[in-house]
Amino acid sequence: MAVAKSGDTVSIHYTGMLEDGTVFDSSVERDPLSFTLGSGQVIPGFDRAVDGMEEGDSKTEVIPCDQAYGQRNPEMIFRVDRNNLPAEMEFQLGQQLQFQSPTGEPVVAMVIELSPENLTLDANHPLAGQDLTFEIQLVSCGA
Repeated sequence: MAVAKSGDTVSIHYTGMLEDGTVFDSSVERDPLSFTLGSGQVIPGFDRAVDGMEEGDSKTEVIPCDQAYGQRNPEMIFRVDRNNLPAEMEFQLGQQLQFQSPTGEPVVAMVIELSPENLTLDANHPLAGQDLTFEIQLVSCGA
């Protein structure tokens, strides 16, 4: 059987869960996820979990937040004065907004607080600060 190693294109089925068992994503009802192992296409802990698996193997792996989406960064929570936004725009808690950073990169942030004067936005990844558990099945691997 083939063993997954860095540089291989792998196809896996996975189910990702939070510490309380809540499923946040799964490929089980879709096509397997394919990526090149070691290329940075997936979170580092996921790459490490798949490395060394044999085709057909399944495992459960707990990935600490530092190997997933990192710690929550309080500097990524900020307020925007409504006077700096189009007056006709309506906002809701949980709404995701996309805009450009001062360096021109796209940023996605979630509305976490509303007031008549401001919006409070959180640009942290929704899974930042959380340890994640993945059930992983290696479907195939090859160079």
